[in-house]
Amino acid sequence: MNEAKEALRNIEQNYKLFQQQQFTFIGALQHTRENAHDTIRPVASINQVQSYTDHHCNNTTDRRILTMFLNICNDLSKLCHKLETMHSGNSVTNGILERCKLLLSHSNDLSTIRAKYPHDVVNHLSCHEARNHYGGVVSLIPIILDCMKEWVAHMEKLPQRTLYNVSAGSAISEKRAPQEAPARAATSQTPHSEHLENQISTSNKDNVQVQGSERVWKKNLNDAEKHSGKHKGPWKPPGRHA
Repeated sequence: MNEAKEALRNIEQNYKLFQQQQFTFIGALQHTRENAHDTIRPVASINQVQSYTDHHCNNTTDRRILTMFLNICNDLSKLCHKLETMHSGNSVTNGILERCKLLLSHSNDLSTIRAKYPHDVVNHLSCHEARNHYGGVVSLIPIILDCMKEWVAHMEKLPQRTLYNVSAGSAISEKRAPQEAPARAATSQTPHSEHLENQISTSNKDNVQVQGSERVWKKNLNDAEKHSGKHKGPWKPPGRHA
């Protein structure tokens, strides 16, 4: 957006220089129209000015001012196409650019357009010139500049999509974090759990081995008593025995 605003400011500066020479511009059109024997129809298109410049311009001053007009129109056209490819706005901003592109079309009829207040370019013409010959061609650039300023104003009101996407990405990351936390916790606890299980398993094995050893020892002891004849019955008191 800053680049677009800077380009628009540069075009405005060039137009201010051109506007200061409006009488020179009208004089150049008058001379070239006379040379082209085309003094009846109005100057109604950019193509017409280009044709006068290329084929019917006989002095440097006229060529310079006509070329200046054509260059400003060309710069505005390039800016329109650049903005169209760089920024996807809404129906309002797209409509503004479409109007600019139509007005800047070299074959578009400019004879009926008129720049209104606060522009005074038409007021600097005589009634005959404004009504019949030059009212449209002098109104073209100020009308386009107004449209471009309107486009910038509308675009600045739109949400910044880049920042929105970044925020959305952050929100997604924040949402994922709690969901992934249990998994990370489970993962981090797995080695400890496995260690405890291994300890429990080892303890159980040791208990089994100890219990098995006790049983074997008792069995061996009983077997030894049987073989040695030391295994006796229950004790009886001395005296008579049944």
